[in-house]
Amino acid sequence: MDTTTGPTFRDATDADVDALVALVESAYRGEASRAGWTTEADILEGQRTDPEGVLAVVKSPGSRLLTVEQDGRIVACCQIEHRGEYAYFGMFAVSPALQGAGLGKVVMAEAERQARESWGVTEMHMTVISVREDLIAWYERRGYRRTGKMSPFPYGDERFGVPQRADLQFELLVKSLV
Repeated sequence: MDTTTGPTFRDATDADVDALVALVESAYRGEASRAGWTTEADILEGQRTDPEGVLAVVKSPGSRLLTVEQDGRIVACCQIEHRGEYAYFGMFAVSPALQGAGLGKVVMAEAERQARESWGVTEMHMTVISVREDLIAWYERRGYRRTGKMSPFPYGDERFGVPQRADLQFELLVKSLV
């Protein structure tokens, strides 16, 4: 008999900060991240986020850090932020051990639903490191489109990691929610 329960969604609290930092780091940085397919270990070293950055998202008005629990553990998260006519989607992480099983699709769909219902927005925006072709293709399969609009990577700001190559930049992806 399967005793696992489906994911539950709630807003993050101050008490979740350390667990969320560990989740985000495990999904993107270091050897542990290689267990999943979202790793950035080959293009960035150092940290992906820190407790101050996560706490700022938790406390920010107009922003929510959706926390996803399964079997009593935090297994995924994402930020949605109200920015006028659209919402911004960020800080998306799924535990490497659970990647590839469909949880990311469920989390993304719930974030889009909540943004649409809470704020009445018609679009979701996100930025993705442009060299992450596999990740961008995954988002495109979820209905996001590449815009070609680029913004610079914050070279020299180690809060965002230590780049291992000189061609990093962010591309804006957009999805209609209507």
